[in-house]
Amino acid sequence: MSRLIIVANRLPVTVKATESGPRIEYSSGGLAVGLRGVHRPGESTWIGWPGEMAVGDASAGAKLLGEIEELGCKPVTLTAEQVHDFYETVANELLWPVLHSRLDKIPLRLRGWEGFREVSALFARAVVETYRPGDLVWVHDYHLALVPQMVREQLPDARIGFFLHVPFPPEEVFRCVAEREELITGMMGADLIGFHTSGYAANFQQTARSLLRIEGGGATFAWQGRSVRAGAFPMGVDTGAWTRRGADAEVREMAASLRSANGSRRLVVGIDRLDYTKGIPRRLLAIEEMFERGLADPGDTRMIQVSVPSREGVDAYQEIRRVTDELTGRINGLYSTVDNVPIHSLYRSLSADEVASLYLAADVMLVTPLRDGMNLVAKEFVATRVDGDGVLVLSEFAGAAAELREALLVNPYSTEDVASTVARALAMPAHERRWRMERLRMRVGANNVKHWAESFLSELARPLPAYRSEVAAIGTG
Repeated sequence: MSRLIIVANRLPVTVKATESGPRIEYSSGGLAVGLRGVHRPGESTWIGWPGEMAVGDASAGAKLLGEIEELGCKPVTLTAEQVHDFYETVANELLWPVLHSRLDKIPLRLRGWEGFREVSALFARAVVETYRPGDLVWVHDYHLALVPQMVREQLPDARIGFFLHVPFPPEEVFRCVAEREELITGMMGADLIGFHTSGYAANFQQTARSLLRIEGGGATFAWQGRSVRAGAFPMGVDTGAWTRRGADAEVREMAASLRSANGSRRLVVGIDRLDYTKGIPRRLLAIEEMFERGLADPGDTRMIQVSVPSREGVDAYQEIRRVTDELTGRINGLYSTVDNVPIHSLYRSLSADEVASLYLAADVMLVTPLRDGMNLVAKEFVATRVDGDGVLVLSEFAGAAAELREALLVNPYSTEDVASTVARALAMPAHERRWRMERLRMRVGANNVKHWAESFLSELARPLPAYRSEVAAIGTG
């Protein structure tokens, strides 16, 4: 029986240090949650890094690895130096900013590519060791862009899929990476390459044809004797889980308490990982402009901004926190009274129930990334709103904007546009709010994470001759 081999930077479990010793816990990240429905021990294997395991001795470490393997996982252990080159340097400092079109964030000098290639080879070797004829291999995200081709070279007949969870930029931006041909060739080792939007897929198709000198056009093209397709597969959320949270009595009580604590104030909520791509400083400036222009009263409007800590050792992330804190302090200094603070800022992680209570309490959900592959927060908000109320203000540069057309779309670079749109959302009549939310909920419910995974895997499992019959151009590579 064929199995599924999932390959990702991290495993769906992590090792946490406790007073009684290290303990294995399930991860709460988007990919771990998203693939939980298709990862079944015995029917699938998940290959990834288990994280830094703080164990006292080698025997304890071996025991932990054994327990992880019993959960259907194959750990790829890395040294501190490998983590530095692979994850902290190349993935975070080079690929992340380039793929989000933030070339200003690339370091002046960057080393570590050999280490990146070395770790990629470790992941590829783990796939080869796990593989049986007929298995489907599904590689995830930019960290592992070299892995499909490395696996292809050792398993030429394997069915390999690759999904990029972040944007793919225009060709002229991607060309700034010195190792651009190697990255594209790595991704082209897959039979099926997935993106969140058709725009990202088109950018990749253009870049691949240009860099690898492949003639013709279309979504499917030939490369090294194989046919490769690049297409859009928008990722969804676990709508069932978020809907259950939205209907849960305890979560609803938490939301009611939050509303009560804020009195009659209208609540604008933002929840983001603290990252320079999320547009938090511009969002805060838009709230300030809304107050300055008299579009909303700071006495009866409150912004709750949750910023989840991320990559705290990286200079760019320390800078974004400093800027965010300074802006919050300045705006509160201008508009606070003895009994009201217009911007309430939290810098910590929240439980899923706490997040759901904020979704329920929000009059307006403000999701304004400068660039985002999809942005699942927008979809989680919609899935949670079982009351059919609330307004989603969404950046036109988030992948989710292609689907969530009933949201109020904004240009996140324009504080004037965001300020005016938030004010419009706060003043929106109840019948329009409910009309928009009803349609958003229908679309998010239909295009959930289960649909995403099944649609990608069914396309990947299509017989190979079906791909060859669709070839639109012959590559010279």
